[in-house]
Amino acid sequence: MNSLPAYSGARISGCWTLRSDGSGSGEGSLDRLLPSVSTGLSPRKRTTSQCKSEPPLLRTSKRTIYTAGRPPWYNEHGAQSKEAFVIGLCGGSASGKTTVARKIIEALDVPWVVLLSMDSFYKVLSPEQQTRAASNDYNFDHPDAFDFDLLTYTLRKLKQGKSVKIPVYDFTTHGRQKEWKTVYGASVIIFEGIMAFADKELLKLLDMKIFVDTDSDIRLVRRLRRDITERGREIEGVIKQYNKFVKPAFEQYIEPTMRLADIVVPRGGGNMVAIDLIVQHVHSQLEERKLRWDMAALASAHQAQPLPQTLSVLDSTPQVRGMHTIIRNKETSRDEFIFYSKRLMRLLIERALAFLPSQVHVVQTPQGEDYEGRTFQGKQITGVSILRAGETMEPALRAVCKDVRIGKILIQTNQDTGEPELHYLRLPKDISEDYVILMDCTVSTGAAAMMAVRVLLDHDVQEDKILLVSLLMAEMGVHSVAYAFPQVKIITTAVDKKVNDLFHIIPGIGNFGDRYFGTDAPPDWSDEEMEERSY
Repeated sequence: MNSLPAYSGARISGCWTLRSDGSGSGEGSLDRLLPSVSTGLSPRKRTTSQCKSEPPLLRTSKRTIYTAGRPPWYNEHGAQSKEAFVIGLCGGSASGKTTVARKIIEALDVPWVVLLSMDSFYKVLSPEQQTRAASNDYNFDHPDAFDFDLLTYTLRKLKQGKSVKIPVYDFTTHGRQKEWKTVYGASVIIFEGIMAFADKELLKLLDMKIFVDTDSDIRLVRRLRRDITERGREIEGVIKQYNKFVKPAFEQYIEPTMRLADIVVPRGGGNMVAIDLIVQHVHSQLEERKLRWDMAALASAHQAQPLPQTLSVLDSTPQVRGMHTIIRNKETSRDEFIFYSKRLMRLLIERALAFLPSQVHVVQTPQGEDYEGRTFQGKQITGVSILRAGETMEPALRAVCKDVRIGKILIQTNQDTGEPELHYLRLPKDISEDYVILMDCTVSTGAAAMMAVRVLLDHDVQEDKILLVSLLMAEMGVHSVAYAFPQVKIITTAVDKKVNDLFHIIPGIGNFGDRYFGTDAPPDWSDEEMEERSY
């Protein structure tokens, strides 16, 4: 685990002093739970636990930061090549942890960040505990108040790049809301909470540990203001709870974990010297973990190799060949292009459905005779389109699959790096057991298709239940997807041999989305110049 040397809490000009005793880890002596840690900014305002997933962005004074999705987090084999960098933020109640987290996010200036709050993981209270909580007699500042098993499981999956569901805790009713929030994907995860360092298994997941040290009087004033104005509590109850539970818990469970911190930040979010040093270290760690997406290497990796057995191409009948002649012709009108594309899409979807599992099913005909037929053998079929061109295939799927569920993925190219990036994701609930038909009209390098498949796998869809369907593919894209994901079935109407220096399919079909939607591109359009580019 990469981390800074341990720093003591001794304050020098509002920062910290370095110590050389090497006692920053302290994990060897831990059991599961460790034994008994203003800026002028307004406190956070919420009555439910904080989980930055809806909407998937965080607006700061400098920029909009996406809190879902990221550039490639896997290698050419389709396997995960790097984990998210996890920062743990610990400190007493109302110490300014969330403010520090936001300051770090803003200063980091990286586009893919998830902010995870420990407040989301309070345990579900029994009726008797609910009664005690309503009268301020339940200790929310004790380790037993948190569901550490769920928290550790969730953070581990999130660090691995998996999709996770986060409970939403309601502080007014002292219970979890029915709907949980889905969080997926990040380069950086910031995990904050009063007991962030109180669990041995959690500590193993933290790449950097920060303790926010704020004067107890300031924390009390902030807590009074928050609980009275935001959570509708009486001042007497807040003070009673603070003296009975909050203060003793801080001294017994939280403050001792300060010794585990890599960095102690006095005064919270106002300490920009400390935050700048934290950001410098995180940047260096992200640079070491950075994945270089080498499109040229991807293009040459499978030259002269036979097409994979997982590929199925529609028979080149006169009808199919004739429709390709029309849609490939640059002189074809938009109406004809749409009409014949839809015909091909319908044939393509029907071909894809033939690869779904089926079982014998006997029915009785109107004549009273038995007929031995077939029926789909699976839980459900879901279609997922890669925006925007893949969306044009949805009507064909709906026409042959009644009540099919539809998901959407938006993948665009970064103009500076040339890498595909995941910008939008909306998948149906409980997709993990479904057969998924992944739709994109053209596949050139396979970069977007590979990312989309990786997203489905991260949502626990089984690889052999994914069918990638595309009107036109380049051999390079076929090989890339098949090599990375050998169990994914690939179905297309045609495969072209070449990809040019701009990664356009040759002879190709042009930019399918522009021709279909009538948003004409310049004659010499290139991936770098298009607002939305498909691979």
